[in-house]
Amino acid sequence: MARIRRHQDRDGLPSARQSARQPRMSDAAVPPAAAPVPVTLLRIFIEFLIIGGTSFGGVVPYLRGGLVTRTGWLDDREFVEMLSICQSLPGLNATNMAVLVGQKLRGPLGALVAIVAMCLPGALLMYIVGIFYRQHGDHAAVTGALKGVAAAAVGLILSTVVQLGKKSLDSSADFIFVVVTVVAVMGFHVSVPVALLGVGAAAILWHRPKAPTP
Repeated sequence: MARIRRHQDRDGLPSARQSARQPRMSDAAVPPAAAPVPVTLLRIFIEFLIIGGTSFGGVVPYLRGGLVTRTGWLDDREFVEMLSICQSLPGLNATNMAVLVGQKLRGPLGALVAIVAMCLPGALLMYIVGIFYRQHGDHAAVTGALKGVAAAAVGLILSTVVQLGKKSLDSSADFIFVVVTVVAVMGFHVSVPVALLGVGAAAILWHRPKAPTP
């Protein structure tokens, strides 16, 4: 048997000792996963340029469509959190969101590129519309068109509220917080930052981790 085994080894068949030395496929080093490619400044500029140039009437639906649906840079929960921060700070929601998202993607330079791209289309369009409105603002067709745009803007904002509410409101307590905020701002004319701070503090207390029962 030893002669046959040595003969098999000489014929090129691996012996038990040789096969033990051979590395297995499972022992081979697995190549590390490729790091995600960072978003380029040009991509940030183009995306916020599109949002700034198409957000007629209300910017929130267009921000969600661009940052959540189209690019996937944010999910719905991140979008709601950033929007809450934007609403509690001075300034426009659009510019505040551009700064936050640009900072998240590419740091200070990304924030600068995002806010410039966000403001550029609106500034140019408002300059042109301002000249036109000063000359033809009293025309019935212009007045009717502006009313139609306002109604469409309300519909867009309402649809965005419904979509975000489905993914962000998990319990009946969350709906109560929504109602309290609306009543405080619209009924009692509480400022938005104060209402957000008050409702936010109540939400933190409500959603705090519960101590395990013995």
